[in-house]
Amino acid sequence: MKTKICVAIITLISTFFLQAQQQIKGITGTNNWMNNWTNFNPSKIEYSEATNIIAGTIDKDTRLVKRNTYQLVGIVYVTNNATLTIEPGTIIRGDDKTCGTLVVTNGAKIVAEGLETDPIVFTSNKEITDRRPGDWGGIIILGKAPINSLGGLHTLPFTLDPILNHYGGQDAEDNSGILKYVRIEFAGRKLSSEKELNGLSLAGVGRKTILSNIQISFSNDDSFECYGGDLNMNNLISYRTTDDDFDFTQGAQISISNSIAIRHPFSSDISGSRCFEVDSYDKIQNTDMTKKMTKINATNITLVNLEENNQGLVRESIHIRENTFFNLSNSIVSGFSPFVLLESNIGNGDESLAKMSFKNIIVNNCNGGITSESSSADAAIQNYYNPNSGIEYSKYKNNELFTLPNIKGNPDFRANVNNTIAIGN
Repeated sequence: MKTKICVAIITLISTFFLQAQQQIKGITGTNNWMNNWTNFNPSKIEYSEATNIIAGTIDKDTRLVKRNTYQLVGIVYVTNNATLTIEPGTIIRGDDKTCGTLVVTNGAKIVAEGLETDPIVFTSNKEITDRRPGDWGGIIILGKAPINSLGGLHTLPFTLDPILNHYGGQDAEDNSGILKYVRIEFAGRKLSSEKELNGLSLAGVGRKTILSNIQISFSNDDSFECYGGDLNMNNLISYRTTDDDFDFTQGAQISISNSIAIRHPFSSDISGSRCFEVDSYDKIQNTDMTKKMTKINATNITLVNLEENNQGLVRESIHIRENTFFNLSNSIVSGFSPFVLLESNIGNGDESLAKMSFKNIIVNNCNGGITSESSSADAAIQNYYNPNSGIEYSKYKNNELFTLPNIKGNPDFRANVNNTIAIGN
């Protein structure tokens, strides 16, 4: 009997370790989930001319239908707990002259649930040859989920109506609606002399909000930025953004999975553009340190730099600042310099470094691993993370690492099944 129990235990342990070894790295799926609904060359798409104008305030339940094409003029606010519903296949074109911007205010909802075969598209109203990053504003969602700013409420650094520009609260379960099978193209215009808008700004947004299968391309600032809030996000694509692909701050509690950032050297900001920019606050004096600090759990992530000939225009893939929790697992990072850069304030003490983990990662063609802005801390950092860390450094070409990394066709950035390291065998 004891022998059978021992055999069973050994079998169970062996199975556990075998499964751990076989965890697929990077974005995953039985089929290429980037097919059908995405577009990596939106400047060549002939969208229909606008038939309807959206302007002012939406203060009652409203539905946008596929048979119309809409022009978003000026800052359009969804208010008064109203729900803006958008049918699959609907096209909304942001006006360049008035910086068309959609703001879903605290308590209101957007239900933009496209289909894989019929996505909803927010794009530029310019002609094919004239479209550029920053043609229009973007989408802003203001929710009631917690943030760590003093007082628990905050305003975005954009020129918005001061009565409506507020977010934060105590409801981590807050529901701001659905964005699914949605493309956002050429956003990121400045509303004024202040900073550019993001493709999608999520401020204090709660976890009952559904964010899945969203592609943001050619944003003139960040693609996705979370200011606090509590979210589960999956199947996100950031392509050729000028600044950061995914930016998290103000105590954001985020789980992000099966998502990809595709960087291009000629779409990067000289100030420093990263796939992940992670911090807990901008200024510590404006922060309630008794509240949660930013915590990001990222799994099955692919971060890839399409830069060729070593132009050196794309730098680190991930930048992490002090008092921040960041966990990355089952992921592929290819073509950055270095893999991760830690703010110098983090130092090299075990207590600070324990807030970050990197497990089951392929770091491919990166010039450097986990490093600090303070080079004197690098040796201790390497000693902390490298032993049995589950980070594997490699020198594969993109077409050896990924299934079909040709961005000009129908790209498939799942791990190449012929690459046994990438697929976890």
